[in-house]
Amino acid sequence: MIYTVTFNPAIDYVVRLDTLTQGGVNRTDSEEIYFGGKGINVSKVLSELGVPSKALGFTAGFTGEAIEKGVAAMGVDADFVRLKHGNSRINVKLKTGCETEVNGQGADIDSESLNTLLTKLDGLKSGDTLILAGSIPKSLPESIYEDILHRLDGKGIRTVVDASKRLLLNVLPYSPYLIKPNDQELGELFGVTIESAEQAVEYAEKLQEKGARNVLVSRAAAGSVLVTEEGERYCCGVYSGEVRNSVGAGDSMLAGFVAGLESGGYEYALRLGTACGGATAFSSGLASRSEVFYLLDNCPLEVDKMSEK
Repeated sequence: MIYTVTFNPAIDYVVRLDTLTQGGVNRTDSEEIYFGGKGINVSKVLSELGVPSKALGFTAGFTGEAIEKGVAAMGVDADFVRLKHGNSRINVKLKTGCETEVNGQGADIDSESLNTLLTKLDGLKSGDTLILAGSIPKSLPESIYEDILHRLDGKGIRTVVDASKRLLLNVLPYSPYLIKPNDQELGELFGVTIESAEQAVEYAEKLQEKGARNVLVSRAAAGSVLVTEEGERYCCGVYSGEVRNSVGAGDSMLAGFVAGLESGGYEYALRLGTACGGATAFSSGLASRSEVFYLLDNCPLEVDKMSEK
């Protein structure tokens, strides 16, 4: 079974307008509402691919109730911990030719509610997959991802972490099965700018030296690279199309990659992950099954196996 954790779910309020005038009244051309957060996005795309998962996390207030209903309507099985105070966050996405985001903070997570979630995680069994994705509220310690992996260490649970900076570095001693930084996040970890697939591979291998088993680096229009625990290196291109949306594309890629590993090898997982990321980027919301498999079945995609380590 696959479990996802979203510590700070959100309502994404997407507003489209031609121009934005600061200090004046602006009228929207269209508006959309999405229910998500990185882990929820992963669960939604997994559901589209026919792969069951359970979404865990926290909700609060009337916005939390809306998230719970919205996630259920998406066909995602969820088991959220309900917080007693505050409201789940609303993120405003302004699309005016470029994208501007104003993200809310979300509700504080008290120790009792956190312990309730940790108890749920204690129920995971050997062979299960746990996906930890995204940022955490200020009310939680920066070590929370590390604490969870320490708690589950030695239980045979396959852990996947999609995070940045110290959230990611702190988990590496627990040998996560997969980590997925983008090239900017990867560069920030080492104080460099990633400018090529070869450079991405070089620094992905440095993360392996610190404990990561498999490293998937997403590079936006430059494609992606994968370095496996067997020493294989893959470089993958991207699908061509009109980019309409960047929100959730990385989450979709992660979902497709994890789903691909359930039924195939690394190369198929990389193709499926890239198709999921592309399908989300080319649509107004998260990828649908039909959009993913249209790309996968009808559009050529280069996946090159680079020299092994």
